[in-house]
Amino acid sequence: MGDDVSAFEVLVLIILALLVGAIGVAALVVARRPRKTSVPPAASSMASGTPRTDQEQPARMAGHPTASAVAEPDASSVAGLPDRASAMMAAAEQARADAEDEVRSRRAEMREQRADLERREQRLSDREERLDADVRSLDERTKQLDELKADLKAQRKQLAEAASEHQTALERVAGLTAEQAKAELVAVVEHDAKRQAVLVARDIERQAARDADSRAQMIVVGAIQRIASEQTSESVVSAVHLPGDDMKGRIIGREGRNIRAFEQVTGVNVMIDDTPESVLLSCFDPVRRETARMTLTELVKDGRIHPARIEEVHERSKNQISEQCLRAAEDALAEVGISDLNPALVPILGTLRYRTSYGQNVLKHLIESAHIAGLMAAELGLNVAHCKRAAFLHDIGKALTHEVEGSHAIIGADLARRYGEHPDVVHAIEAHHNEVEVRTVEAVLTQAADAISGGRPGARRESIEAYVQRLERLEEIAGAREGVDKVFAMQAGREVRVMVAPDLVDDIEAQVLARDIVKQIEEELTYPGQIKVTVVRESRATETAR
Repeated sequence: MGDDVSAFEVLVLIILALLVGAIGVAALVVARRPRKTSVPPAASSMASGTPRTDQEQPARMAGHPTASAVAEPDASSVAGLPDRASAMMAAAEQARADAEDEVRSRRAEMREQRADLERREQRLSDREERLDADVRSLDERTKQLDELKADLKAQRKQLAEAASEHQTALERVAGLTAEQAKAELVAVVEHDAKRQAVLVARDIERQAARDADSRAQMIVVGAIQRIASEQTSESVVSAVHLPGDDMKGRIIGREGRNIRAFEQVTGVNVMIDDTPESVLLSCFDPVRRETARMTLTELVKDGRIHPARIEEVHERSKNQISEQCLRAAEDALAEVGISDLNPALVPILGTLRYRTSYGQNVLKHLIESAHIAGLMAAELGLNVAHCKRAAFLHDIGKALTHEVEGSHAIIGADLARRYGEHPDVVHAIEAHHNEVEVRTVEAVLTQAADAISGGRPGARRESIEAYVQRLERLEEIAGAREGVDKVFAMQAGREVRVMVAPDLVDDIEAQVLARDIVKQIEEELTYPGQIKVTVVRESRATETAR
């Protein structure tokens, strides 16, 4: 940096010197120019130092005819030359002073830059010293870490050998391998964890049960209060009132022709006894019985009773019953709020208008159950439409129990499945009497709605005494068999569970016993739906340690 400054100063001085020299030369040239013009050629030649001959001078003089005419230089112009030279010298001196000031300022800047560079060099040297110190420290630390790593490897190897020897000693003392000990430890920890989980789950279940009981009571009571339907007052009537006893003879006809024709056309048994002004109609099909009742009522009102008239009136009564069933089903669907039921199911549903269960009209029972299920589903945040639909269709199989063999729950589920009902609805129908294991919440709500509708006060006419007597008779029939140990009538009389002594009854005899009990129940008892008889034969091996 110092060499650069010195070269710059020398360069500036050279430029100044050249500038001053140039100014001086210019001043001299200007000062001498007029005298050169006034000097004759001879003088100029003499001044130039070139000798001229006498022959050349006259010729040259002759070649310049105007030489004698050259005037003397102007005095004013000669007098102004020194002033201009002085001015130019002053300007040169001023330029030199400015150049020196410039040089001084540049020198000051250069000194500052030199000081700044020196400080930077000092900082860089300090940083290099620190870096060198850090590098030396890192080298020492790396060396120490390498030594520690070697020590750790040696210690780890020693610990592994010691652990192996310790494990071998423990296995030798305990008589267990490491895998066996680990398995026992895992088993102990798993047992403790399961125990803690069971305790926590039990507390949660107890709390949930307490909350569920109160909430379920509120939901059920609220649903019952909001339904508040009337007590059962309508039932299927099989008696036809006559205007007089002489009408009985006209119903029988000559040699029993009319009554035989009536029974053949309607499929209903006509019982004429000593009851005054009344005829009883007996048939297991309520729709057929109602059709026969309407036919006989119209025949009695008209008074004309003969086989052709019976057929005509019966056909008209059948059409009227079909229209009434269809209208009743449509009214029930509108009341429940179902609009997309398969049209093939509507007439089947309408026949339940004439079907009763323990005095309770089945169609009204379905409407009531649907409303109850909808209320409970809304309280629980479930699908209200599915729950109402399942509760409304749960007893549809009762319309076909006289035509198809089996439980009305299974029949109804097959019917609903055949006509494209939702799987949840089908499952609720088949599981509402626990004949199929319950898997959905909709099925549970269907069971609850069915129980609430059938168990409310005044819903059904069967007395408690008759119900208890039927259950007792079921147990008596099964308990009277040889080899029977215990008998339990379960699920409101829909299932009978028979416990037999295994040493007295073998497997084949257990099957025969179940079939005999079922046959006797079918012959002696009247009951709705079906009754399942289960014979349980348990084998036990017992020894006494002494």
